[in-house]
Amino acid sequence: MKYLNKEEIKFFKRLNTSRKIQDYLLTLPQNFEAKGETCWSVRRVLAEKQAHCLEGALLAAAAWWVNGQAPLLFDLRSRLGDQDHVVALFRQHGCWGAISKTNHAVLRYREPIYKTLRELALSYFHEYFDDNGRKNLRSYSTPVDLSMFDKYGWMTAEEDLWYINDYLSEVQHKNILTKSEISRLRKADKIEIDSGKLVDWKKP
Repeated sequence: MKYLNKEEIKFFKRLNTSRKIQDYLLTLPQNFEAKGETCWSVRRVLAEKQAHCLEGALLAAAAWWVNGQAPLLFDLRSRLGDQDHVVALFRQHGCWGAISKTNHAVLRYREPIYKTLRELALSYFHEYFDDNGRKNLRSYSTPVDLSMFDKYGWMTAEEDLWYINDYLSEVQHKNILTKSEISRLRKADKIEIDSGKLVDWKKP
């Protein structure tokens, strides 16, 4: 990996399973972007020792890349008024799984048991609600292979990677629901809403 130094490659070589990658992400405090919005490269995340969902997904994708798998991102798009969520994809025995950096009790790691990307996306649907209980997941992207951005140094750049954020917004997404299905959605229960407010890291 010519874009990473020897120490970084050695570090990622140790993160050679989905469990190890996910466990490492759990040790990183949430990046609350106290000084403004960020989209850090992998090197910046390692230096700052914190990450939000996209930054965590980038780090997970880099670990896969170093260990011989494609560095794939997967964008879960919400309705207007809620935030998208980005995970790193991986495949084992023909099935999809996802590594996720989130501060909440939901939208987390997925075991590699999903035959299709739609199945994987749907596994997040009932968890993807806001504080009012509205179920907001609407579509999912095609896999985004970060190797297309190798020439820009997405793993090591000092500047923010807004071009990746923009690409995730522009790439093709597939709808999960019809308009009729959206109109019939039931809100999440209060106990679900309360559980969704649990966090790993409290905002300073």
